[in-house]
Amino acid sequence: MKITCIKTHHVRSELDKPFGFSQWSYSERNVLLVEVITDSGLSGWGECYGPAAVIQACVEKFYAPRLINEDAIATERLWHFMWRSSLDFARSGVMMAGMSGIDMALWDLKGKALGLSVSELMGGRSRAKVPCYATGMYFQDMAEESLIATLVEEALTHAASGFKAMKIKIGKNVAFDKKLIVAMRQAMPDMVLAADSNHAYDLQEAAYIAKVLEDNCYEWFEEPLSPEHPNLFKQLQAQTRVAIATGECEQTRYGFNQLIRQGGVQLVQADLAYCGGPSEAIKIRNLASANGINMIPHVWGTQLNLAAATHFLATSYSEPGRGEAKPLLLEYDRTENPLRDELFKVNVEVHQGEANVPTEAGLGVEIDENALSHFTVLSTETK
Repeated sequence: MKITCIKTHHVRSELDKPFGFSQWSYSERNVLLVEVITDSGLSGWGECYGPAAVIQACVEKFYAPRLINEDAIATERLWHFMWRSSLDFARSGVMMAGMSGIDMALWDLKGKALGLSVSELMGGRSRAKVPCYATGMYFQDMAEESLIATLVEEALTHAASGFKAMKIKIGKNVAFDKKLIVAMRQAMPDMVLAADSNHAYDLQEAAYIAKVLEDNCYEWFEEPLSPEHPNLFKQLQAQTRVAIATGECEQTRYGFNQLIRQGGVQLVQADLAYCGGPSEAIKIRNLASANGINMIPHVWGTQLNLAAATHFLATSYSEPGRGEAKPLLLEYDRTENPLRDELFKVNVEVHQGEANVPTEAGLGVEIDENALSHFTVLSTETK
């Protein structure tokens, strides 16, 4: 089964209400979708995490022409073919994001061709449902006291929907963050809580906030420090019992190997639409396991990345293994996102805080072609 065409679709949606976090704010959602088509008529879909317009050029101009007439089933060989093709100048960054979307599409295609779901291709499902944590509680343009009340109210709606775990945003300023952390715990004494600063702090600030998180029984502290200073994670972890989590900015087994070897990171969070795709995510998971730590994917984007992460976690085992397994939680973004909620006619089903693992061939989600034309900014086609 040969690849005969690769299409890219830059999709965009304006948001009704902008939302922000420690670094900037969003007023629209942009995603690059990759469609790989074969001579049999089968096609597979993937998505890329990062600046859609830039990644689109990487896929259309560089990778797509090289993959035409290649064997669509040979996911591992094609990954290394792409890797070697761009090794001299693209060991990380937007080109790796482009590779990730192509690789995801090839896994979707391979599953459809073989009549197997992606989790079956990954070795078999260990569970039919994956517990989720709700990501939300982003900043809005309002006075801080009102913002804390608004964010707590939002969190309570997620709890009422059945979520037993959630992740809040911090990193606005240290005083605000402390108040928010405490308010969330007071409002939800039994909730599994985590906090994500999106690398907002220096080491001293991160150590202070880690103590606040520890005192309020938070599970992990995500991206407390800049990814440019991985040596600081070990110093931070030595000062707290809260697990340090990071990795959404990292790519490939090589990048994660360096991150893990620095020490201090207790939970790695590779994004399957950015780290190198499902092919590389499996290797990163194995690397993490060999070092006694767990990997749960970062998830941001459409149903494609959500489905890929769901399949991935359906096949994961927690470290260390035990009879009553530690749950590995799926990130379920609850911010406004029409590209996730309106672009697909078959979705990953999430009920009462649990995602049903798709059993259909491939990723198990399906694009609505009419919606695709509505959201598309620019499409390309390489034959």
